[in-house]
Amino acid sequence: MRRMDRASKLLLLAAHEAWQQSGWEPSEDLPLVLGTTSGGMSQGETYYRQAINAPRDNRKQVTRVQQYQSQRQAMDLVDAFGFHGPVTIIANACASGANSVGHAWDLLRRGHAKRVFTGGYDALSHMVFAGFDSLQALSPTQCRPFDAHRDGLALGEGAAMLALETLDSAKKRNAEILGEIVGYGASTDGHHLTQPHPKGDAAVASMTAACASAGVSPEAIHYINAHGTGTPLNDIAEANAINRWAGAHAKNIPVSSTKASIGHLLGAAGSVEAVICLMALREQWLPPTATLQTLEPACTFPSVRQPTDAKVEYALTNSFGFGGANASLILRRWS
Repeated sequence: MRRMDRASKLLLLAAHEAWQQSGWEPSEDLPLVLGTTSGGMSQGETYYRQAINAPRDNRKQVTRVQQYQSQRQAMDLVDAFGFHGPVTIIANACASGANSVGHAWDLLRRGHAKRVFTGGYDALSHMVFAGFDSLQALSPTQCRPFDAHRDGLALGEGAAMLALETLDSAKKRNAEILGEIVGYGASTDGHHLTQPHPKGDAAVASMTAACASAGVSPEAIHYINAHGTGTPLNDIAEANAINRWAGAHAKNIPVSSTKASIGHLLGAAGSVEAVICLMALREQWLPPTATLQTLEPACTFPSVRQPTDAKVEYALTNSFGFGGANASLILRRWS
């Protein structure tokens, strides 16, 4: 534990909660799929500082080189829970967490595995903060997704892990089923390295693909957990995408961004927000955009501003990342 950085510890804590709740036993063939953007970057930062300030001092440097790499964090998790199987690490910016869950679901539905351990994690670091600061993407006031006066995002940190398995596998061991993943869509937008297409072309494509794989239309979706970063460019692009994807039905789909409350968790965002959707489905309520004051005019959909009781059978969550990576997941209530 002394060798691990904060990101590794967040990942192991989330994995422990999921593992305990699932009731799984160690297995010789359990795939692990993780999403992250910076892995254990704070270890890399410490290595760099020591290399610059004391180039002849190599104490702990080998450990830092090993520990900052995301594959080391994955192997620490595998060792901690005593299972073995293929390890996949997805690092495509802020869509990493959602794509990790989507890829894990693909492994199940294509018959490549009966169980998959999956999720996303990220911790704050100076490099990540400096990167977003240099892009002038950080809010100097308060993160206000879909607000007409929004001025940037707020960084957060966290981890979420999900124990996914086929329905047959879950029924055979009489497992408690929290919900069902029924759709996944991914797309790539080559418009700009850090800016989405203003009309949300790739976002429309990922939501449409998720609906196609789930076999449902936008009319079936009762809640959208939006990517909603609070930046001027992202929110209007996503609003345009939702309007285009849902058409006239957009006015009936409640939308919120929980980043207003927990910040942007980067590589963990998609996985954490999938868990938030599970909470909404199980407990039949809608989480709010807690800081929203004046709604962006492009939002033709109802924006959730307070925790609200609601009937929710299908929830869709969006994750869009730098470089044009887009992912959408659809979850269904289990009954």
